[in-house]
Amino acid sequence: MEKVIRIGTRDSQLALWQAHQVNDLLTAQGYRTELVPIKSEGDIDLVTPLYEIGVQGIFTKSLDLALLNKRIDIAVHSFKDVPTQLPQQIVHAAILKRGPVKDLLVYKTNTDFLEQPGYIAHIATSSVRRKAQWLRKYPQHRLHNLRGNVNTRLQKLAAENWDGAIFAAAGLERINVRPATSIYLDWMLPAPAQGAVVAVCREDDQFCLDACAAFNDADTALTTQIEREFLRTLMGGCTTPISAYAYIQDHTVHFSGELCSLDGSQFFSTSHEVSLDQAQQLGQRAAEEIMAQGGAEIVAQIRNAK
Repeated sequence: MEKVIRIGTRDSQLALWQAHQVNDLLTAQGYRTELVPIKSEGDIDLVTPLYEIGVQGIFTKSLDLALLNKRIDIAVHSFKDVPTQLPQQIVHAAILKRGPVKDLLVYKTNTDFLEQPGYIAHIATSSVRRKAQWLRKYPQHRLHNLRGNVNTRLQKLAAENWDGAIFAAAGLERINVRPATSIYLDWMLPAPAQGAVVAVCREDDQFCLDACAAFNDADTALTTQIEREFLRTLMGGCTTPISAYAYIQDHTVHFSGELCSLDGSQFFSTSHEVSLDQAQQLGQRAAEEIMAQGGAEIVAQIRNAK
């Protein structure tokens, strides 16, 4: 009997969109597939801020368990949600071609408040990275926690007396819910691997590894590897304001990385341009620069505060 590849996914609209991308790529090669929606801890607890939960992989753990228990054959994740250390016996099977990487601000009425130094705006996000970068630029503003899937967060923004909320552009644009009242935050450096989708499977499942190899995007795999290496070397997770972005142009890798204190008052950054053949360990080298500049003290402070 022909094997059916069971694709595990969270059951949010965005997660299902991502899973359908993998599903379509597999069926185009002639594989039989089945989607298996699974609730994650991050979807169930929508009240506690992510940095208080403090668990790496909160959006991936339930799918990883289902994979190891052989309830599913492949798990599909937003790559930025995946811990830099995968569980034993689980490996990356394919990283899809990257989508939009930027963050954007969805505002309630207009963006005039961004040009008013004395105005205390109320901005919502549960990302410590977005909070820190926002406070670095607008230290007088008040930040509010905002949890839930994309649609839940948009509804919450509409209901609250906030000036705006910060989202990943990919999340809104992929499911066609980006409001007209939104602008790209070109100055905000994204999370490592933001905008990328990854499929993982068991390392001993050669059938699924072969099936996914055909749609692994080499450029996205390299650039996200550099970003995640930067994150891993800084020993950061969802509780540390770490940003990184790498892209390839004219056979050159362009990389920018940042580390902020939680309140945005301290900030370290680095940027590099290297040829493709010098890209190995670029993320690690960049992170070591940040640590040497004084970033190690910020990481230690955040760790001790936890």
